[in-house]
Amino acid sequence: MDTVEIFKALANDKRLEILQWLKEPEKHFDTSNEKLMLRGGVCVGDIQTKSGLSQSTISQYLSMMQKAELLESVRNGKWTYYRRNEETLAKLASFIGQNL
Repeated sequence: MDTVEIFKALANDKRLEILQWLKEPEKHFDTSNEKLMLRGGVCVGDIQTKSGLSQSTISQYLSMMQKAELLESVRNGKWTYYRRNEETLAKLASFIGQNL
């Protein structure tokens, strides 16, 4: 776990908001369409639409969060689905509780 990369990724209100959305995707995204959810993940296009950010910005944000291991992705055809990496988030919570 690279805590510096994690804190860099978390140092943005929109990236924090994305993590919050992905904690309970059924509350924040239309899950009635099977293309929107795959194995607990949300399609990048749906995250982009909800965020109101450009496609290039959201791609950069998701890539940064994935590099910090905050997100996992699954590719299905031409779509990529993102979900939270709960293992990393648990390690981060433990790190903060023990060290900060």
